[in-house]
Amino acid sequence: MNASEHPSQQGYGPPSFSDTKPDFTTNHGEPTKVAAIAIDGKEVRGAKNGGGARVHLLAGIDHTTGAVLVQKNVSEKHNEITYFQPLLDAIKDLKDVVISADALHTQRAHADYLHSRGGQYVLTVKANQPKLHDQLLALPWKQIRAGNKTREIANGREIERTVKCVSVDAGIKFPHAAQAAQITRKSRPIGTRKWSTETVYIVTSLTPANGKPELIGSLIRGHWGIENGLHWRRDVTWREDGSQVRRGNAPRVMASLRNIAITVLRLEGETNLAKATRGARNYPDRALKLIGLNIS
Repeated sequence: MNASEHPSQQGYGPPSFSDTKPDFTTNHGEPTKVAAIAIDGKEVRGAKNGGGARVHLLAGIDHTTGAVLVQKNVSEKHNEITYFQPLLDAIKDLKDVVISADALHTQRAHADYLHSRGGQYVLTVKANQPKLHDQLLALPWKQIRAGNKTREIANGREIERTVKCVSVDAGIKFPHAAQAAQITRKSRPIGTRKWSTETVYIVTSLTPANGKPELIGSLIRGHWGIENGLHWRRDVTWREDGSQVRRGNAPRVMASLRNIAITVLRLEGETNLAKATRGARNYPDRALKLIGLNIS
């Protein structure tokens, strides 16, 4: 099996995304018929620091289950942008699927590609697209009412999020853009008064009817959670960056195997992957059963 391929493409292992298309759940717990994939890249630092070839993997991850659906190895001579379309070509059906990605992938060619396949996008806009960023900054955000507000306490911090959306029609020069969004995140340690504030701008092909503020906020929050969560699991639970496997194709193969293991556990409904990993280590027969192998 090619290390850049997910086992679902080979006829075994977890089901492919096109077979499942799960519902995405909003922050309010109301199911919304939206399937979403986060595009996320990660470099295996241990392989590079160990004198081996640069190992950088680009993956497509299901928002609902956290399963790694597709993966590509990014060569040293290219960056993630080049592999965006080949990565998603491996998924047969993108109709009505929402693709979320960070600012690196806010590319006109990506938007045209997704539109040609019937997909939608929710993309972060930063200074790497200066004209588009300036256009979004210039919108009359102070006059736009907040469409969604959420509050939560997590990791010892009080967090408030506000989402504002505005229809842009032809006013934003980005292919197939229907709305722009401003997401403001305020947080402070519990028991303190000083807030830290972060403002992020979003462009999306979802229309106001299909992409209400609570959904846009949930999609972006889900994307950030996947970015941080998958990296943390691979680095902390699986100690990827400290791996001594550094030569040839071995780091890429091992990274693929880690993704497969995480995917299998997530599809089994495991939320504490560290605990599940210890269980698989202590009871290897159970781990084999998860992938359909029974040893008598």
